[in-house]
Amino acid sequence: MVWFRIGSSVAKLAIRRTLSQSRCGSYATRTRVLPCQTRCFHSTILKSKAESAAPVPRPVPLSKLTDSFLDGTSSVYLEELQRAWEADPNSVDESWDNFFRNFVGQASTSPGISGQTIQESMRLLLLVRAYQVNGHMKAKLDPLGLEKREIPEDLTPGLYGFTEADLDREFFLGVWRMSGFLSENRPVQTLRSILSRLEQAYCGTIGYEYMHIADRDKCNWLRDKIETPTPRQYNSERRMVIYDRLTWSTQFENFLATKWTTAKRFGLEGAESLIPGMKEMFDRSADLGVENIVIGMPHRGRLNVLGNVVRKPLRQIFSEFSGGTRPVDEVGLYTGTGDVKYHLGTSYDRPTRGGKHLHLSLVANPSHLEAVDPVVIGKTRAKQYYTKDENRTKNMGILIHGDGSFAGQGVVYETLHLSALPNYCTGGTVHIVVNNQVAFTTDPREGRSSQYCTDVAKALSAPIFHVNADDIEAVVHACELAAEWRQTFHSDVVVDLVCYRRFGHNEIDEPSFTQPKMYKVIRSHPSSLQIYQEKLLQSGQVTQEDIDKIQKKVSSILNEEYEASKDYIPQKRDWLASHWTGFKSPEQISRIRNTGVKPEILKNVGKAISTFPENFKPHRGVKRVRVYEQRAQMIESGEGIDWGLGEALAFATLVVEGNHVRLSGQDVERGTFSHRHSVLHDQETGEEYCPLDHLIKNQDPEMFTVSNSSLSEFGVLGFELGYSMENPNSLVIWEAQFGDFANGAQVMFDQFISSGEAKWLRQTGLVVLLPHGYDGQGPEHSSGRLERFLQMSDDNPYVIPEMDPTLRKQIQECNWQVVNVTTPANYFHVLRRQIHRDFRKPLIVMAPKNLLRHKQCVSNLSEFDDVKGHPGFDKQGTRFKRLIKDQSGHSDLEEGIRRLVLCSGKVYYELDEERKKSETKDVAICRVEQLCPFPYDLIQRELKRYPNAEIVWCQEEPMNMGGYQYIALRLCTAMKALQRGNFNDIKYVGRLPSAATATGFYQLHVKEQTDLVKKALQPDPITPVIP
Repeated sequence: MVWFRIGSSVAKLAIRRTLSQSRCGSYATRTRVLPCQTRCFHSTILKSKAESAAPVPRPVPLSKLTDSFLDGTSSVYLEELQRAWEADPNSVDESWDNFFRNFVGQASTSPGISGQTIQESMRLLLLVRAYQVNGHMKAKLDPLGLEKREIPEDLTPGLYGFTEADLDREFFLGVWRMSGFLSENRPVQTLRSILSRLEQAYCGTIGYEYMHIADRDKCNWLRDKIETPTPRQYNSERRMVIYDRLTWSTQFENFLATKWTTAKRFGLEGAESLIPGMKEMFDRSADLGVENIVIGMPHRGRLNVLGNVVRKPLRQIFSEFSGGTRPVDEVGLYTGTGDVKYHLGTSYDRPTRGGKHLHLSLVANPSHLEAVDPVVIGKTRAKQYYTKDENRTKNMGILIHGDGSFAGQGVVYETLHLSALPNYCTGGTVHIVVNNQVAFTTDPREGRSSQYCTDVAKALSAPIFHVNADDIEAVVHACELAAEWRQTFHSDVVVDLVCYRRFGHNEIDEPSFTQPKMYKVIRSHPSSLQIYQEKLLQSGQVTQEDIDKIQKKVSSILNEEYEASKDYIPQKRDWLASHWTGFKSPEQISRIRNTGVKPEILKNVGKAISTFPENFKPHRGVKRVRVYEQRAQMIESGEGIDWGLGEALAFATLVVEGNHVRLSGQDVERGTFSHRHSVLHDQETGEEYCPLDHLIKNQDPEMFTVSNSSLSEFGVLGFELGYSMENPNSLVIWEAQFGDFANGAQVMFDQFISSGEAKWLRQTGLVVLLPHGYDGQGPEHSSGRLERFLQMSDDNPYVIPEMDPTLRKQIQECNWQVVNVTTPANYFHVLRRQIHRDFRKPLIVMAPKNLLRHKQCVSNLSEFDDVKGHPGFDKQGTRFKRLIKDQSGHSDLEEGIRRLVLCSGKVYYELDEERKKSETKDVAICRVEQLCPFPYDLIQRELKRYPNAEIVWCQEEPMNMGGYQYIALRLCTAMKALQRGNFNDIKYVGRLPSAATATGFYQLHVKEQTDLVKKALQPDPITPVIP
């Protein structure tokens, strides 16, 4: 028998060593290798911490004998436990009491097991547990049979002192309060039957990992599912459904390969069972109450999922392979740049096998593997909010991964760790890993340090089901089990689909360059369809005629769709979901709306957000000195509104208008700079109170959401992006702790936020707050890297667009907006502008730091309202000011002004202070509040106002950073149109080019700042950048 490889003469020593090592989580020092070839798909095996002889067991004091029976460490320990129990049953743990009572009671009434010792029974239970823990190491997971797997010694009965002579001997197991076959009320079983059950349950074509989960109820639930005698029995009708779905998956790939032999399609050959697995998972999910599924996946297999799961028309897919066509001309049609076919998404209402309907959404994504993960989770959470899915059972996220990327990409870990956070959880995500056993060309032993590519999920106590992709019924079972787990426990679960890649990374790649042995086997390996077809025919449940009928049907439909694709012309681009009905595309004119609010509403919400319950005791600094009493005075007087209150008023007015507001990021509840204090903490009870949650009667607790996030940029920003894409009637904001920390999420900015609308025709109104400003805090805490966002802006620097207010589409035609706002009122209006228009664009805000409490950076309440004649009201109403003119009371024509200084951000206040100090009267200072898209009309208005002025751009940042490179080109275009000069006539004032954003020496910072401010106002002309 293969179970017995270790002689009984060493059994006692081995079991002591094994039991001792089990307490520190290592495998046995010796391992048994199953005969196989040399390739290893699970490349890294955990080794013992020591190769030395086993430690000598020491007697255990009675005071230590309360551990669970699963944690016993030696025979001495067991003997001490038994003596302690015989003296006083209450002196040991309840589990040990249960064990001894079972054994003693059964031994006295069952002579057949009278010779069994307590240690034998204990060791038998440990053998059962070893299979539950490590049985997956013996599972037949690799469809190619190439794996070299080291089997832990604790799966060998000989290690526990059992011999072949014991196989048909009956052993007492007891009746336990646990699930699986130990709960079947069969306290006496033969060793042979026990081992057979364990091998069947844990060492077949599914390997289960779940014993790392601390929750006993969850483990018992899984034991019930895993240890049943016949877990998978499908009737002929069900098998034909599975076969039909596998046929569609396989023939789809074969058809593409035949028609477009040299095209990249990143096919599923070798993993075709993914499609029937997903469909069965969706059917089971629908039966359990799921109504919406959001899917994220990489490019491999995407076309197959689009066509066979989400039901994108096959003729459209085939048309895209043939080069495709842009949609026919249509009023207001926006086509964007488009993207390659294996990056595109779609949505579909899909009927299920059980007669229900599921709405499926496949999210578009770039080639950056796993970047879409948090986007899917955020979109799922938003669906749950808008459908009032408080139990998180109707909306579910599905993420499909590659083996290399699941182990290698950090955003996977960031996304996983959002799963249990209060304002980010979605009730569990189902993860499917398409495990090709090779990345592009990299073997697993070079691509990860962990045993499995899925080990990262153990940090969340997620169960992991490794399944051989060639066993289609095992795949179906694992996928259905994953759906049941998610709906039962509302937490993440992983299906590891161990398969292979029949071709290279793409179909024109040659994989034998780097994996010759693997691909020698693959070339002669039958497909999963062929394997399943043979199984069905042997079972007698299906005839060859049944199989031929399905094959002919699928082939016929594929050919019909191919012929139809030759004349296929898309009539309209699917660019907005149903929630976005009525919103404008970039080619449709959108009316500009005012953003002022009635004074009485401002007063009412201002009072609500500056008060708290009488018995609530916040920190006295928050109550009196800094925030709430001051805010109440500001609202009452209508003067001195600071940044924090201006922001709170924007949030509050949007909420009372019925809009959802969500703000997240690191430390946003208080604010990095202690300016927001949106959540108060009672200093005695620790109770929390958020005034913005109490604006209207019976307010939904999530209508205003402010949430500190995990210490993640990439994952959290992606989550908020996905959240913002679901519904336009929400203001979704992500705030970086410091502006330059956003570069940890650069993929999100580059691949999604800046270009998503152009590539995938999906709008988002996401707001990004990036604290920015030079105040001596060094290179990492000064710059929000304004230049990067301006460089990614797609407006043409040499063409002035239509600027007539009734015809202007400038913002709609630009990919996003970038602002550097200098007053609380303007910040209020730019946030409200995001909602009060019928299109959505991302908004990048260079948020202030020292302006948060700057005495001059305040606004009057009248600048927030909609009353004609008030300071914020101009001929167009009250709205965001893209440019703030000089505040010296200049007329429409000032010929005596010798210099016009254009700037943005906090440097304005330093310039203005120096101008007042030096009593300079002939220099005008204008603030460009919206840098992108560039306010040509307002810039030209100021150029006309100061016809004789020298034109200067002043900034704090080095010349190769900040706004200079972007502004100068567009300013030059505006000047040329007025015949005011060319590029050489634009003078630069700011820091010299630098590799680092700022100096780390405070005194040097002060000198640099002082010099640039004085230079901007100096009496002499400023030297041009180009001599």
